[in-house]
Amino acid sequence: MNVNIFSKAGRAGISLIAILAAGITHAEPQHGIAMYGEPELPADFTALPYANADAPTGGKIVLGEVGSFDSLNPHVVKGTAPWQLRFLAYESLMGRSYDEPFTLYGLLAESIEVGENREWAEFTLRPEAKFSDGSPVTVEDVMWSYEVLGTEGHGRYRGLWTQIESMEQTGERSIRFTFNEDNRELALVVGMRPILKKAQWEGVDFAAATLDVVPITSAPYVISDFEPGRFVELSRNPDYWGADVPFRRGTNVLDTIRMEFFADSTAHFEAFKGGLLNSIRETNVEKWRTQYDFPRATSGEVVKSEIGHERPTGLYGFVMNTRRPEFADWRVREALMLAFNFEYINDVQTGGSQPRISSYFSNSVLGKLDGPAEGRVLELLEPFRDELLPGTIEGYSLPVSDGTPRNRKNLAAAIDLLAEAGWTVQDGVLKNNAGEPFDFDILIRQGQSDNAAIADIYVTALQRLGITATVQEIDSAQYEDRTNSYDFDMTYFERGASLSPGNEQRLYWGADGVETPGTRNLMGMDSPAADAMIDTMLAAESREDFVAAARALDRILTAGRYVIPIMYRYDVSRIAHVKELKFADDLPVYGDWLGFQPDVWWWED
Repeated sequence: MNVNIFSKAGRAGISLIAILAAGITHAEPQHGIAMYGEPELPADFTALPYANADAPTGGKIVLGEVGSFDSLNPHVVKGTAPWQLRFLAYESLMGRSYDEPFTLYGLLAESIEVGENREWAEFTLRPEAKFSDGSPVTVEDVMWSYEVLGTEGHGRYRGLWTQIESMEQTGERSIRFTFNEDNRELALVVGMRPILKKAQWEGVDFAAATLDVVPITSAPYVISDFEPGRFVELSRNPDYWGADVPFRRGTNVLDTIRMEFFADSTAHFEAFKGGLLNSIRETNVEKWRTQYDFPRATSGEVVKSEIGHERPTGLYGFVMNTRRPEFADWRVREALMLAFNFEYINDVQTGGSQPRISSYFSNSVLGKLDGPAEGRVLELLEPFRDELLPGTIEGYSLPVSDGTPRNRKNLAAAIDLLAEAGWTVQDGVLKNNAGEPFDFDILIRQGQSDNAAIADIYVTALQRLGITATVQEIDSAQYEDRTNSYDFDMTYFERGASLSPGNEQRLYWGADGVETPGTRNLMGMDSPAADAMIDTMLAAESREDFVAAARALDRILTAGRYVIPIMYRYDVSRIAHVKELKFADDLPVYGDWLGFQPDVWWWED
């Protein structure tokens, strides 16, 4: 049999060659793959358990976004594309079930095979898989997609590319990826990259932000209309090839998905109240309780749904860029956290109704436990004891204020820590030993009025320490450029988390992100201990080792004092929507994911 191979040995170049595949052995093909154990759904499953297999087609959902866009390519660093296009306009070889911690089922691929130690993974494409122009999805398209994403795409794709030793065509519809490291998760991650149509991009600069290339993809929806910065509309493809694939049955049945863009959250909310939008996600509990009494809601035209979940909280707050010398000292970061009067801010913003995030993986089994590290967690941390920050092993909790505006006790403790770090108040201004004042900017994306309001309260508290902080609001394009190049002092930070953290953790916290632009390591974290915990998570062969490594990583991150956490905004997903929009009663483990419409929602008059 003739096969094609992309070999990356030496990484000096990539060549396409033909070889004989004699001697290649195959494992048993499977309909799905789980990180641990076996997939819960059998090979003959008919639909995902949280989808309505009998959901009718039709209807329209109109959502709102704060911000703008100047590109339709969500796979590159340059430009700003609607983030939803990554999920609505593209498909991957496998699709993820949100009813299991980390399990994939066949989508473009009908099967997956893996080596004994998952040192390779092989996929066989479905013969019926087609792009929206009717052309078949080929192995050539798959291989080109992985290469271009790994070399010219966004940083989130590049890490995997460095972990692939070779990719080879092993049959008319099959492709094998061989990995260059011991990492059991790679067999799953490699099945989750978007597949693009190679021919559409010939002669086009893939890395450039563009509105000229409307993607031809294999997904259920195609972009049917758009106006730069104002709206994007997607229409369900009536000839979609995968409507009867079990993973897709009962999903993506709405005829139209439209996303309207607004300058700020006030305009966004008013558009929903007025009927321009027919669904909105609310993150402010107090607003949910007190401001949804407008006529469309009181008449019953709009209903409120609360969807619970068991996901980790992730972290939301203000991140300090430790590439800046003033934030490199942990004592300074702790002082700034002491100055953040969460209890008072929470009372002002939400009436005290929203709890605070306590760690990166809180609200889950992966979250750090209170008190000193014990057992396997301690064993993992012990080799790094001398370099770990105070509280990592002993136990660390966020500062708690008395809830009054002045926050005297915490500010006094902050002054002491700053003095230890070489910063003292001189003539009312906090200065270092060289006489340089402590001042910095807090970067906020335009339209994030809630975050700007919190930052304003924080600025007032910092003034009591002699620190001058300035809130700087910039548009989405500038914000993306500056955060991708780490050109900021402090900025608002969102980092979601799942019950199956894996390779993305390197992108979030890995040392490579200190210098490499476009990663998610906004804080500039460089911790051998954190890197070791991520490696342990990826190589873990038991759930127990995986959980211990995650809890150890949670301790390192939280005690690192890189982010000032704010409210836990997503304890449930609060969705207001017209009564015709429905979702199933069977909620998955990742129930909150249902809030990210419209995959398993349908229209019913």
